[in-house]
Amino acid sequence: MGFRFLSVNVPYLRSQGSAFIGNSSVFIKCISLALALFHIASYSESLIEYLSVIPGYFFPPKFYVWTAFTHPFLEVHLLEVFTDILVLFLVGKLVEPLWGTREMIIFFAVVNIGVAVVSGFFYYLLYMITFNEQLLFKVRIHGLGGYIAGASVAVKQILPDYVLYHSPMGKITNRNVPLTLLLITCVLYAVGIMQGSYSTMFGSGLLVSWTYLRFYQNHSNGSRGDMTESFSFPSFFPNVLQPILTLICNTIFTILVRIKICKKPVRKYDMGSANSISLSLPGVESHDTERRRQIALKALSERLSKSENSPSTVSTAWPKMQKSDESTNENTQGGEENAVVEIQIDEEVEVIPAAVDMDSLSVENTKENTPLV
Repeated sequence: MGFRFLSVNVPYLRSQGSAFIGNSSVFIKCISLALALFHIASYSESLIEYLSVIPGYFFPPKFYVWTAFTHPFLEVHLLEVFTDILVLFLVGKLVEPLWGTREMIIFFAVVNIGVAVVSGFFYYLLYMITFNEQLLFKVRIHGLGGYIAGASVAVKQILPDYVLYHSPMGKITNRNVPLTLLLITCVLYAVGIMQGSYSTMFGSGLLVSWTYLRFYQNHSNGSRGDMTESFSFPSFFPNVLQPILTLICNTIFTILVRIKICKKPVRKYDMGSANSISLSLPGVESHDTERRRQIALKALSERLSKSENSPSTVSTAWPKMQKSDESTNENTQGGEENAVVEIQIDEEVEVIPAAVDMDSLSVENTKENTPLV
């Protein structure tokens, strides 16, 4: 019976798999091909040393800097190769249509190079504490563990509230995925199933990818980063820990701003009309605010269409006003043209005015309770 099931469904699965691969971008296919070729090279021990990041050789005096570019393609185990390729294709289907191929390449490079540097410094720090030379010369950092962590952060940013699983303890959403995967890698390392370098790469990938997406990623509307509260660093942790982490993160961020490493976010007040102000934060417009604005406008359009179809409803909800003279008529028409839609969101209230070309006035964000990082 099982053989019959496979014989019936294999052609379908094959056609779906071919379509899935065929519709993927050239970038994803090239990375997958590189993973397959580098896996063949992993059967040579000498090539592993020259292609993977070894903390003692990555920094001076050896300075094997090229390993920052080669280590993500090297996977020793075949199962890891298939896992990496599957993640690449899934991320390509979900993220690449929103970001574009160019931003996907930048994200891939930033995360993997950052993982090499951060992981190397981490093992140097452990060596300074333990004086164990094996941490410098026996540890090999390679594979896409850091990029998989970065992919989970990107998915959390795009679809934070998407429910993956309903359990008796509650629902699991994309918000919970990055920290959950990190804990799983640590548990697998503790029981001896996974190497410690993989957990190090995964943790480094979380930090590097979040830092890039939070502060440095350029968007098509000219903004940079994503300063929404739903993407703050404490949002990766359970709700009970978020107040303490918010205080710690804001303190660290204030120090980084003072030493000119980070820039303090500012609120922008766009004077769109005489009686309305548009309030926004850099990076917010293209994410939560825009999504909620579209939902509110859609709901408003549905209500207006229902009102037009029902004469009684129109007369009740929108009473007619007597026209006294032409000036009253003109004022009424002007009010219709300058109608303002107010949208209440969790973080702030944004008023969408009519399009008027005026200068923007920017002041610093002094809200203390909002997570800055």
